[in-house]
Amino acid sequence: MINSRKRLHLKTLGLASASLSLLSLQGCSGMALSAADRQNDNVASADEKQWQQADAIIAGIAPTEFPARDFLITSYGAKADKGFDNTSAIKAAIAACNSAGGGRVVVPMGRFETGAVHLLSNVNLHLQQNAVLSFYTDAKHYLPYVMTRWEGVELMGYSPLIYAFEQQNIAVTGEGILEGNGSNSQWWPWKGDWERRSWDYDARVDQALTRAPLFEMAERGAPVSERVFAQNFLRPPFIQPYGCKRVLIDGVTIRNSPFWLINPVLSEDVVVRNVNFISYGPNSDGCNPESCNRVLIENCLFDTGDDCIALKSGRNNDGRRLATPVQNVVIQDCVMRAGHGGVVLGSEISGGARNIFARRCRMSSPNLARGIRIKTNSVRGGLIENIYIRDIEIGEVKDAIVINFFYEEGDAGQFMPQVKNLHISNLQVKKAERAFVLRGFERAPINGVSLHNVHFKQTDSLGILENVAQLDQVDLTLNGQELKL
Repeated sequence: MINSRKRLHLKTLGLASASLSLLSLQGCSGMALSAADRQNDNVASADEKQWQQADAIIAGIAPTEFPARDFLITSYGAKADKGFDNTSAIKAAIAACNSAGGGRVVVPMGRFETGAVHLLSNVNLHLQQNAVLSFYTDAKHYLPYVMTRWEGVELMGYSPLIYAFEQQNIAVTGEGILEGNGSNSQWWPWKGDWERRSWDYDARVDQALTRAPLFEMAERGAPVSERVFAQNFLRPPFIQPYGCKRVLIDGVTIRNSPFWLINPVLSEDVVVRNVNFISYGPNSDGCNPESCNRVLIENCLFDTGDDCIALKSGRNNDGRRLATPVQNVVIQDCVMRAGHGGVVLGSEISGGARNIFARRCRMSSPNLARGIRIKTNSVRGGLIENIYIRDIEIGEVKDAIVINFFYEEGDAGQFMPQVKNLHISNLQVKKAERAFVLRGFERAPINGVSLHNVHFKQTDSLGILENVAQLDQVDLTLNGQELKL
């Protein structure tokens, strides 16, 4: 291993004759040469063994099962009439289904307006084709407060639009639409004075009024029962199973969410399949499993205003208090369009992440900022280990591979982020502004990253490589030229 402070020179990269823009490398720290003399077939064989774990995770997910009984919401008083509040009718149908031992609560064709929907065990909320559940935007419909998590911190807050607390065997399925009605006049302005806002800023409804005191309470360890705010401008997520087991979300289209779209928390055996995530508002993350175990995300379409998929495990002191990693996750056969990142870990990752697999995904959009992204800092910390990514096609992206230890607060704490055993193979990138943004700390450099059969076809810049102690490069090309890192 070479001195981590040594500069990374053009000659070291074997790019002396390449016509690349490497201005962003100025002042970066050096990288160590790894033992890259292994044969490709050995690497491929080892890779296949690791991917057997992904198949084992999928096989180990306990499935949902529901009796063949239907509870039509219109039988409990629901009406597809404008201005009619269906919250009580849907609640009655769910209660009846649960009391009978389970089945489907069916939303038929039509547009049904509602407030918060709370699922109970053994209930499958099923939206038929051309059915729309349209959720109110007045916060009073999401009271009383419930136990929830917001940006990785627990509190008593607004109910998510669809919520379940410590339930088992629950589902949201069908071909219908879940409409959150977030817009530049509803929900989204609570984001505040955001640099990309397209609404008129109103300081009276800025989330900072609640966010800052919540985070302060979490850092000093205030009990969750005391984290209650009369003045609350924290937008609720759309779907949040909290502490649940055996969860299925399949087939629905989710639009215009106030905040994150699907956010399972502290849950087990979660399957998200065939879902269309369409929301361009602030913090419109698609699927964010937090501190969950055994998760499958497959055959989904993401077109979002923030990260498509972001795996999380709690923020700062609150994440360390619960100390529950997101683990045993498989992502496969998904399509990512617009978003801040395609497959992301962080930034609320203080509880750690392990055994994460992503394969056969396609990403491309002029509005896709990053392909594969890890974001953390020394205030968050977190051990991120055993991450396997392969067979990914990226069409157009700004930054293809990002590991950033300087996210938000940067190196301002004493909890060193760690990345161990990150393996990326069979990655094809057609067009990127930068291949890499790898920014470690001098006292905590990035290491343990393996690249095999990674090819960048049209790339403006190699990117930023800062405090990278070791990069195990086996097969990497940039603009048709082989790199020896």
